[in-house]
Amino acid sequence: MHLYEHQIATNASQQMTKVTEMVREDIERSGVREGIAVIFSPHTTAGFTINENADPDVVHDMLCSFEKVFPAEQFFYQHAEGNSHAHMKTTVVGPSQTLIIHDGEIVFGIWQDLYFCEFDGPRNRTFYVKIIEG
Repeated sequence: MHLYEHQIATNASQQMTKVTEMVREDIERSGVREGIAVIFSPHTTAGFTINENADPDVVHDMLCSFEKVFPAEQFFYQHAEGNSHAHMKTTVVGPSQTLIIHDGEIVFGIWQDLYFCEFDGPRNRTFYVKIIEG
């Protein structure tokens, strides 16, 4: 098993950043040809999703929709830090994704990429990639 740690600096309150290449490099370094990669965020206001990579408007639309469903300003939020919306968005997206590795490559659909989702930035974040042979 192989564990890799990554640092990522986000520059907006909400953003989705492609991190697929970082994971591909980890898979290559590990030498694993068949297995899984688990990508995990140890943050309660940032997570991961797999989504379309061809049209940047998809990311824009997703972030706008998340904000519509979980707006930053709500009169009923009680969390003192003022980032309840970010916790809810992260709960919906999830803190991790699991990817299949076959022949040393991530098994993705043609339009898919892995995105780190920041919902409470800008911040310096850490995430982990655990590669398991099998």
